Amino acid sequence: MFGIGFLGLAIYIYTIYDVVTSKFANDTDRLIWILIVVLVPVLGTILWFLVGRGKRIG
Repeated sequence: MFGIGFLGLAIYIYTIYDVVTSKFANDTDRLIWILIVVLVPVLGTILWFLVGRGKRIG
């Protein structure tokens, strides 16, 4: 069980890192994605990988 929790935490931390280091058209988009990922961790992480990564520049 510990391994599954650790894997989930690692994915969550990577998602936050990916949002913070991504380039967006404006800083508001970055702030919105950070809030989504932090306030709704599981759904926010899924949404980031399905929708958010496509919104990045470059």
